[in-house]
Amino acid sequence: MKNTIVFIHGMFQNPKSWEKWMDFFVAKGYNCLAPAWPLHEGDPAFLRENPSEELGKLSLEEVVAKIETLVYSLPEKPIVIGHSVGGLIVQRLANLDMIKAGIAISSVAPNGMIDFSWPFIKNAATIANPIKGNDPIYMDLETFQGSFANTLSDEEAPAAFAETAVHDSRNIFRDCMGEFGKLDIDIPHPPLLFVAGEKDQICPADLVEKNAKAYTDGNSTVAYEVFPERSHYICNEPGWEEVASSIEGWLQTQQEVVVEEPQKFL
Repeated sequence: MKNTIVFIHGMFQNPKSWEKWMDFFVAKGYNCLAPAWPLHEGDPAFLRENPSEELGKLSLEEVVAKIETLVYSLPEKPIVIGHSVGGLIVQRLANLDMIKAGIAISSVAPNGMIDFSWPFIKNAATIANPIKGNDPIYMDLETFQGSFANTLSDEEAPAAFAETAVHDSRNIFRDCMGEFGKLDIDIPHPPLLFVAGEKDQICPADLVEKNAKAYTDGNSTVAYEVFPERSHYICNEPGWEEVASSIEGWLQTQQEVVVEEPQKFL
């Protein structure tokens, strides 16, 4: 058995979004876990129809606490793969030396880093809108196809929405941009791979690249890869296998860290 991989979903998704990836990596010999954020457990269709009254109050700190508890319960440090806000959580776990390697896909950036493209500004402002208070963000098909999965066709988008989309708390993104989203990116860290989608409107490729280049420790591994014609829905849109295969190949290049030498918690 190779290492354990913990998959961390982002906003507007839940563990359902990782099912294909878990099958892929289990077939490669990895032990795989995909925890749900609080209030994100269950079938996406049911969650859309029955949103929790507490969803709008959910904070990033609560999400991270659940993930950290899981990671600490493991017998050794895992590999962690995260998407969007999950990518920021990957970076946080790396900052705390809790993982042996991390892959941040279409990641929200730490330390208030932003992109000045209009789609990013528009989507960020819509999500963070302070006038909305603790009202949840209700994901609908038009928004999903227009911003989240903008590379999908009119035939593909409804099925993808029905299968994976959920509503979410705008406080998660607010926290990402605030104090809880601050990291020390100058210290040594485990190997990190940043993956971007060329047509991502939520976490643009330029921002993901800026995030990767912000890590300055010369003795730590940082890699960046961008995939053409991919949206923020990169983990499930057609061609996801190419992304997963590239990540697995990168892990093999880090095998002295992630395969041959199990790392225990102190």
